[in-house]
Amino acid sequence: MLIYRIDHVAQVTPDLDAQVALLEGLFGFRRVRSWDCPDEGCRGVRLEVPGSWGQAWEVLEPAGEGSALQAWLDDHGGRAGLHHVGAEVPDVDAVRADLETRGIKPTGGVRGRWLEASLSPPEHGPGVLFRLRGPGALGMCGDDEAVPAATPDESAPSLGIVALDHICQAFPDRDELARWYADLAGFVPIWRTPMEEHPDMADLVLNIPGSAICWEIIMPRGEDSFIERFWNRNGAAAHHVTFEVADWDRAMAACAHHGVPTFDDEEGTTDGAAWRHTFVHPKHTGGILVQLFWEERPGVWVRSDKIPAPWT
Repeated sequence: MLIYRIDHVAQVTPDLDAQVALLEGLFGFRRVRSWDCPDEGCRGVRLEVPGSWGQAWEVLEPAGEGSALQAWLDDHGGRAGLHHVGAEVPDVDAVRADLETRGIKPTGGVRGRWLEASLSPPEHGPGVLFRLRGPGALGMCGDDEAVPAATPDESAPSLGIVALDHICQAFPDRDELARWYADLAGFVPIWRTPMEEHPDMADLVLNIPGSAICWEIIMPRGEDSFIERFWNRNGAAAHHVTFEVADWDRAMAACAHHGVPTFDDEEGTTDGAAWRHTFVHPKHTGGILVQLFWEERPGVWVRSDKIPAPWT
């Protein structure tokens, strides 16, 4: 199968209006489409992510009787969170057949238009849910009914996001999952930390061909790794989503203005250029751990000289 474009990241929330207001205010996203499809079980809003090269952010709320999104919320204790990553493929029926030969059973979809499936190795349990659709196919919630929505108030301070950089997934063995994604969908390894660099984790970053968004895999190390604790609770789920900001002081001022704290701040200098990163807790973002980073010069936060040798 071939994923040739990541289209969006989608989260589910019990309060669509409040979540959209947060994304417009603090994050500076721009609302571009909205829909209300009780027959399909959802209301939704699509927002542009500044600097995202065509990738968007979608917010979904259950609607109507027997909504699958309501069942998802119930399964997660009513808490909002990341629901799926939307991507495009050349032939969705061919993808369905390929997945089934690998023991991956789609959990939803409309034949010929779209399907939903966890793309992680099935023997490790469910991972990040992908919604895959063919060229020009409409989304589950009737995107053809969507209409332009109001322009947000840009006078309030926002984070100054310039890119959706990557999505991070937890997994016990970074190389095992990286090989799986490379074979399954052509993801390409571009960067990794030496195993001994961090006491509690090691990571590996993959490029998604045709997309500006990368995929990070983090694995636990040591006796009390935060990733091990996350894995025990959530399995192979998405751990966080990372955005780049243009101005660090502006981003921190926006967090303070909106009453949003950050944690695990870190800063450093690489080859004479400064970088910084921090995290925002899921309770302040609508159920998703968010990482923010800034770099004085492109490529100093994630060093390009750590590209791994080809796998054998």
